[in-house]
Amino acid sequence: MKNSRFLRACRLEPVDATPVWFMRQAGRYMSEYQALRRKYSLLQLCRIPDLATEVTLQPVQRIDVDAAILFSDLLLPFEPMGLHFDFVAGEGPAIENPVRSSDDIARLKKFEPREALSHVLETIRLVQNELDERLPLIGFAGAPFTLASYAIEGGHSNNFGHTKTLMYHHPDAWHQLCKKFSTIVADYLIAQIEAGVNAIQVFDSWVGALNQADYKEFVLPHTRYIFDTIGKQVPTIHFGTGTTAILEDLRDAGGDVIGVDWRLPIDLAWERIGHSHAVQGNLDPTLLLGPRERLLEKTDDILARVNRQPGHIFNLGHGILPSTPVENVQILAKHVHNISERIA
Repeated sequence: MKNSRFLRACRLEPVDATPVWFMRQAGRYMSEYQALRRKYSLLQLCRIPDLATEVTLQPVQRIDVDAAILFSDLLLPFEPMGLHFDFVAGEGPAIENPVRSSDDIARLKKFEPREALSHVLETIRLVQNELDERLPLIGFAGAPFTLASYAIEGGHSNNFGHTKTLMYHHPDAWHQLCKKFSTIVADYLIAQIEAGVNAIQVFDSWVGALNQADYKEFVLPHTRYIFDTIGKQVPTIHFGTGTTAILEDLRDAGGDVIGVDWRLPIDLAWERIGHSHAVQGNLDPTLLLGPRERLLEKTDDILARVNRQPGHIFNLGHGILPSTPVENVQILAKHVHNISERIA
């Protein structure tokens, strides 16, 4: 397993072909997943290990990827913390009792992930048994800012007004909230490592809503705590979108691999991050909806800019969109392997 393309790239080691996997590679764009969703809710799929295992393995069976990623959801820690939520069709997660005050923060519960989220850990063990060391498995969790923004806004937001109001008016309460999240996430990820994941990714999906000064003051110390606590047990990936203004700060917060979205050419982003870190990215996911010629042209540009430098993991700048044709994903994965082998 240590010699897998994906894990070697995480460690900045040479590979025979560029490793590729896709965020949200297990999910709504696959007919197999859609069939399950007609029978089960999203939370049922996450909470029943046999079903979560099946969904995790669906893309592995149809797409030439170099890693599997655990099928789960960023918000699963919310319920044992006392934040009740569900998914509203067409709108995403909705939190029944959003966090808006110091009293709300004080009521949030600490919990033992090995008990409250044991179903996730069981899924990891089942997936690894099925993979039988053919591919590495990536575990994941949300970063403090993204989790806090969901908890405060009550769901997704375009301007994060409630989040920034709490952050600016009550900084002590904000840091107390992020400390709770960072402590829980670090423990949860360590539990995933103990259960058998080969790498972890920390998703800070909405951190691009912050400027550099606010990121440094309100977020970086809490995210750094997570990576410092995990240490070097497994390779770590730090991902965010809209991060052009804070790439260096994202690197300083932690992670062996830094995710790069599509807003900046990958070679320029890597120069800013520094070649002592691996990078992951950075195709615009909407290209999978367009003409294949353009999709492959942009893919070739990314690979040419990287020029086979060790430490590149090919991925999208964000997750696969629900309307993406599976055939385009299959073609893309094979193309990355074929072109990168020719370059070698």
